[in-house]
Parts: sequence; C-alpha cells; structure tokens
Amino acid sequence: MPQRDGPDGGCIVVVGGTSGLGRDVAEHYAKRGREVVITGRETARTEAVAAEIGGRTTGVAVDLAKPEGIAAALAGIGEIKHLVLSAFVRDVNKVSDYQIDRAVSLVTVKLVGYTEVAHTLQSRIVPDGSVLLFGGGSKDRPFPGSATVSTVNAGVVGLVNVLAAELRPIRVNALHPGIVGDSPFWAKQPAEIHETYTARTPTGRLTTMADVTDAVVFLLENPAVNAVNLDLNGGAGVV
Repeated sequence: MPQRDGPDGGCIVVVGGTSGLGRDVAEHYAKRGREVVITGRETARTEAVAAEIGGRTTGVAVDLAKPEGIAAALAGIGEIKHLVLSAFVRDVNKVSDYQIDRAVSLVTVKLVGYTEVAHTLQSRIVPDGSVLLFGGGSKDRPFPGSATVSTVNAGVVGLVNVLAAELRPIRVNALHPGIVGDSPFWAKQPAEIHETYTARTPTGRLTTMADVTDAVVFLLENPAVNAVNLDLNGGAGVV
C-alpha cells in the first residue's frame, strides 16, 4: 500500500478508531511510525485499544452523541495532518416500528457530531492536510430498516461539499463502503448471506477491510482529490 506522507507534519486522528474500519486505518498509520490519536466513547477501552495498536498511538474518550462535550474532550490534540471521521451507531429502524431515540442518536453522531469535530479541530489541521468522512452504501441501496442510516449517509454527501468549501485549502472527502465481508460485523453473518451479496457484485468478491484502508489512504494523501464521494462496492450498484 503506497505511503505518500512523510513521518512528520502532524498526527493522524481517527474518530471511532477503537474497532472495525477505523481501527484498521489507525493500525495502518501506527505501523508506519506516525503519531496516531484514536477516539472512542469509553476512556478505559479507548486507552486499552491504543496500547494494543502500539507505536505512537494514544486514546482519547469522546462521545459524538453528546456534541456539546466534543470541544473539551479534544482540547489536548495538537497539530493534525489527517482527520478520519469513522464513528457510527449501527441502526436497523423500520418506519413501521420507528424508535426516535435511536434515530436521533445516529443523526447526531454522523451529522452534528462529525461537523462539531471538524469545527473543533479545523484550526489544528495543517493547510495541506485532509479530512475523511465515512458514509455508506445504503445511501444508494436502502434496505428494510435503513430509513435513518440511508438518509444520514446521503447527508454525508452534502456535508462533504460544504466542508470542502468552508475548510479549503484543507481537502475533504468521503468514503462509502458497501458490504465489507471480513469486517467484525459482516464476518459473523451466515455464509448464505455472503453468497447472496457476492452474486450481486460484478467483481465476484465482497469489499475487504484492506480495500477500505487502501481507499482511505488514497483519499487522505492524494493532493488532487477533493470534494469526492467515493463508492467502494465492487460495482454492486450496477446490478
């Protein structure tokens, strides 16, 4: 996997870096000697994961569902090269059985929370740095129970455009993965589910965590990529 950035010039901040895709990104940069800051909702777990990742990794507790506390929680972070916003709340919430508290939590985390983090940290991001938001393939391929998550991921598309305009010259992009077959959630699903989705994917394979991290590095580090919403699903949207 190519590395374009040098070892200096600010840390890598991964909001939601204690598990899954965010942790994989954090591990990528930690293995390359970068200073990495991960965040999670619980202090003890976040610090424990930072120790597991090793290298120059530290953990900071912040809860994006409580955006009024974000600025204070992130006060100790210094100069930043790249900011990754990968925190989310997994939600299946059908309109027929709509649960308002869960919907509000998800909207708050991925729209209000992401924006407040960008607001809090923008002055600490170096001019040639970048911000990456995680959306998701459900923006284009909804499923029963995705009323909120599909809407929020579509909202990420608009948020990228606004942030790219307001934060320039800092670059802002988003990644919208489809089903990531070897991620902690999808790896636990029955084989027949994997087979069904694989059959719908023109490449004949599901997206992997390595694919996602490779795309993250590209979006973060390529200096010509800005205001891009990149789908990563093996072409599943054409079937």
